[in-house]
Amino acid sequence: MIVAFFFAVAIGALAQVAPDPGLEREIFQIKAIDHHSHPPRLVDSGETDDEFDALPCDPLEPAPVPTKVRPENPQFMAAWKALWAYLYNDAAPAHLKELLVTKQRIKREQGDHYSAWVLDQLGIETEFANRVAMGRGLVAPRFRWVPFDDALLFPLDTAALQTTPDRKFFYSREAQLLKRYMSDSQMTGLPPTLQEYLARVATPTLDRQKSQQAVGVKFEAAYLRGLDFGPASESDAATVYAHYVRGGAPNAAEYKLLQDYIFRHVAREAGRLHLAVHFHTGFGCGSYFKLSGADPLLLESVVDDPALRKTTFVIVHGGWPFTKETAFLFTKPNVYADYSEQTWLLSPRELADDLRTWLEWYPERVMFGTDLYPGSGEIDWEEIGWVTTHDARQGLAIALTSMMRDGWISRERASEIAHMVLHDNAARLYGLPSK
Repeated sequence: MIVAFFFAVAIGALAQVAPDPGLEREIFQIKAIDHHSHPPRLVDSGETDDEFDALPCDPLEPAPVPTKVRPENPQFMAAWKALWAYLYNDAAPAHLKELLVTKQRIKREQGDHYSAWVLDQLGIETEFANRVAMGRGLVAPRFRWVPFDDALLFPLDTAALQTTPDRKFFYSREAQLLKRYMSDSQMTGLPPTLQEYLARVATPTLDRQKSQQAVGVKFEAAYLRGLDFGPASESDAATVYAHYVRGGAPNAAEYKLLQDYIFRHVAREAGRLHLAVHFHTGFGCGSYFKLSGADPLLLESVVDDPALRKTTFVIVHGGWPFTKETAFLFTKPNVYADYSEQTWLLSPRELADDLRTWLEWYPERVMFGTDLYPGSGEIDWEEIGWVTTHDARQGLAIALTSMMRDGWISRERASEIAHMVLHDNAARLYGLPSK
């Protein structure tokens, strides 16, 4: 009881911490590297962009929307004022119409530079774009590509895996993407053996992504299966592949064997190419999402595999709500995390609690991320980016201030950690220019 009391007091104290004004000002001036985002490409009238995510959530059955991303969140009005010089303190239809006119005018004025202009407003130096493909406006060095490679894990019929409406839709998207990757590899059909599939489709896909300046590859596997990619023998996986390559659907256990083997091949190849492997972890969209399958601790056998120690793994979203588990995984030499997604789910004070745990343990493993994504109309990626960037910085300021006031770090060390989290850790990991 006494321990529980003091724990509650400590948490309450952090919730009441006001950020140090000087530190907060400094944090808001740092030009950041956004480790995880889904920015849209620029499109002409009548065009659409559906490549900002391999598994988009919009077509899924409706699910409850977190409070922070609902239109009535007053932070969106603050974003309008900061980005577009919005003059009003309401969302009257006439005023919103004026807002949209302003946004369209600036887009026309900026032209192909518009996406970079948005980053300038958000204080982001470089943004990692997690997309199927890049496009107009998303050019290096301001935007860096992180493609999706889940499709490589599912060469066979996935009928037995489509256990929910969400997964039925998601597997159809993966089938489309694999077809695209095979076409890019000049393949019109699956090779007869697993080793030929790996040699002629999987490895060439990663080689191609690297040649197109990708800095990492992303797995959204938690939407499709659990993250428990266990060891699998080549002979067992090859047997499953050979049995079903010309027809039929493996059962879930057979298919998991094959997926596990292919994944470790892809992860080794990523290490060879110096491509970080990113994992979606923690909270996910859709009312059928299985949170227990997205616990980052399920990746323990992967990050502990001696054959994969040359591969860097990044726990995207920090595994929230499994953030304490993520802190433990920092003890592995090849594991990092960003705190994207938490930035649009949590208040800065709640976020600060997660960040403080990480920063007390391994501040050199923590990276900033927004998880900004396309919306529509008055609340689009620009506004979402403003809110997530603002709260990410403020949460960091609160966490570091609480550490300073508790005597854990000096003011100088707080400044150093702030630069590490917002910029330098990612710059070092990916070989980008340091400040």
